[in-house]
Amino acid sequence: MSDLPACPKCQGQYTYEDRDQYVCPECGHEWSQNAAEAGTDDGLVVLDANGNRLADGDSVTVIKDLKVKGSSSVVKVGTKVKNIRLVEGDHNLDCKVDGIGAMKLKSEFVKKA
Repeated sequence: MSDLPACPKCQGQYTYEDRDQYVCPECGHEWSQNAAEAGTDDGLVVLDANGNRLADGDSVTVIKDLKVKGSSSVVKVGTKVKNIRLVEGDHNLDCKVDGIGAMKLKSEFVKKA
């Protein structure tokens, strides 16, 4: 029997090592070996532009002018976005921007407020 930990997402037993991470071939979830050893991995890890860990309900500040696709609107630098929600994918923040509405942002363009 393997001494590798089970997948924290699907509890799959067929995990394998890939450099400094564990990978589950059943669901595709990847997690850090350091987090697995410390027992602190709770799934989705999202970092802002400064490397601070974000969590659901945090407030963030936009650090770059962002054009809104399909519109002539722009989310300006310094716009504060409250009550974010972390999601899987390329645009990993789901939020509501005042004056624009619901949208998804990339965490690399925000910093924790």
